[in-house]
Amino acid sequence: MPEFPILTLTIFLPLAGVVLVFMINGEEEIVARNARNVALWTSGMTFALSLLLWLDFDERLTGFQFVQQSPWIPTFGITYHVGIDGISLFLILLTTFLTPLCILASWDAIKDRVKEYMVAFLFMETTMVGVFSALDFVLFYVFYEAMLVPMFLIIGVWGGPGRIYATFKFFLFTLAGSVLLLLAILAMYFETGTTDVPTLMNADFDFDMQRWLWVAMFASFAVKVPMWPVHTWLPDAHVEAPTAGSMVLAGVLLKIGGYGFLRFSLPMLPEATVFFTPLIYTLSVVAVIYTSLVALAQEDMKKLIAYSSVAHMGFVTIGIFTLNTQGIEGAILVMLSHGFVSAALFFCVGVVYERVHSRMISRYGGLVHRMPVYAFCFLLFTLASVGLPGTSGFVGEFLSLVGAYQANTWVAALATIGIVLGPAYMLWLYRRVVFGKLTKPDLAAILDCNRREILTFAPMVVLVIVMGVYPELFLSAIRPSVANLIAQTVGSGIDTAAMIP
Repeated sequence: MPEFPILTLTIFLPLAGVVLVFMINGEEEIVARNARNVALWTSGMTFALSLLLWLDFDERLTGFQFVQQSPWIPTFGITYHVGIDGISLFLILLTTFLTPLCILASWDAIKDRVKEYMVAFLFMETTMVGVFSALDFVLFYVFYEAMLVPMFLIIGVWGGPGRIYATFKFFLFTLAGSVLLLLAILAMYFETGTTDVPTLMNADFDFDMQRWLWVAMFASFAVKVPMWPVHTWLPDAHVEAPTAGSMVLAGVLLKIGGYGFLRFSLPMLPEATVFFTPLIYTLSVVAVIYTSLVALAQEDMKKLIAYSSVAHMGFVTIGIFTLNTQGIEGAILVMLSHGFVSAALFFCVGVVYERVHSRMISRYGGLVHRMPVYAFCFLLFTLASVGLPGTSGFVGEFLSLVGAYQANTWVAALATIGIVLGPAYMLWLYRRVVFGKLTKPDLAAILDCNRREILTFAPMVVLVIVMGVYPELFLSAIRPSVANLIAQTVGSGIDTAAMIP
C-alpha cells in the first residue's frame, strides 16, 4: 500500500472517535455506554491499522517507511513529515495495543464524566502515535506537548484524593524539561535552517554546540524516562491516577524519553553522546540500585510498581548508551516488555482495588484461595517483571547486560545488583498479597476475575509468552534500524573508548 496514507490514518483515526463521542447526547447512562463503545471500537480499529503497518513493513530496509511529507508552515520550511523505522514501529504497536485494553480496564471503574474521559484517552492516543511517527522536530514537539493535556486531566479529574498535587508536580517537571527542548530545536533551526529530522541527522554541529544541545535534550528526555534524580513525580502520579491512567503512563509515556535518546540525541549529537555516556551510566546504575531498595520498603502496591518502573528504565538507558547492537536492541525490548508488563501489573492492582478499595499490601493475603485466575495472571506478570527466562522480561535485560559488559564491565556488574533486587521486592509483594491464610472476613467473599477482566489480561498474557519464547519476531524488524543508528552514531570515527569512566 505505498500510496495509501496508512500512517496518517493510524495517527488521526482516534480523533474521529473523539468527534463521534462529542456527538453523543441523551441520558447519562446511555451517553456513558455509547461513549465506551465508540472509544473501544475506535481504538480497536486503530490497532488493526497499526498491524497492517507491521505486515507491510519491509524488514530489509534501514531507512524510514510509510513516509508522507506535506507543507505545513512553509514560511519557515516546517512540514508535516511522518514515517517509521523498526524502532518506532513497535512503539506505535505498543501504544495502539494498550489503548483498547485501558478502555476495557476503565469500563466499570470510571462512572463520572465518562464521555470526557473517553475523549481524553482517544486524544492522547493520537498524540502518542504522533510522537513516534513525527519526522519534523516541530511536529514532534507539538505532539510531545499536547500529550500532557489529556494525561493532566486524567489524573487531575479522575484521580485519587491527592490528585491536584500529583498533576501539578507531573506537569511542572515535564514542562521545565520541555522548555529546554524547545530552545534546542530553535538553536538547531537557526544553525541549519531546517527542522527536518533526517536532515538534522546528517548535520555537522561542532562539539561545543553538540554538548549544549545534548544537555537541553537530556533535560526533557530524562524527566520522561524518568531518570534519577528527576523521578520523584512518577510515584505520586501513579498513586493518584486511575488504573488505566497508570497503565498508559507506565506502558507508553515512560518510553518516550528512551525514544527521544534513540531518535534525536544519538544520531544528531554523536560526539556529545559519547562525552556524556559516563554521566548516563552513573545515573542509571544509581537508579537501578536505589529505586530497587526503595521499592523494598513500600507498603502501597502502586508505589512499589512505580519504583520498579524507574529501576527497569535504568536498564533501558544503560542499553541505549552502550552504543552497540546488543545493548540497544536489549533496551528496545526492555521498553516493549516493560510497556505491557507494567500495564498488566497496574491492572492487577486495579482489579483488587475495585473490590476492596485499598492499595495497601497489608490489607490483602490469601487471595489464591478465592481468585485462582487472578493469582495465575499476577504470577506470570511478576515473573516477567523479574526477567524469568521464557518470559518477555528476560531477553531485553539479558541483551542490555551483554551490551553493557562489552562497553564497561563495572557498569554491567553494578546493574546486575538490580537483577537480584528485582525478585526480592516483586516476589515479596506477590507472597504477601496472594499467598498465606485467608484471614480477613471481607476477602473470604471476594470474587475472581470477571469476563471483562479476563479479556483484558488475555492479550498481555499471550504477549509475555510469545516475546519470551520467540523474540526474533520483533528483533528481525528492529535490527536493521539499530545497525543504521549505530553507523550514524559511532561510524564516523568517534573514539568509543571515551565511554569508559
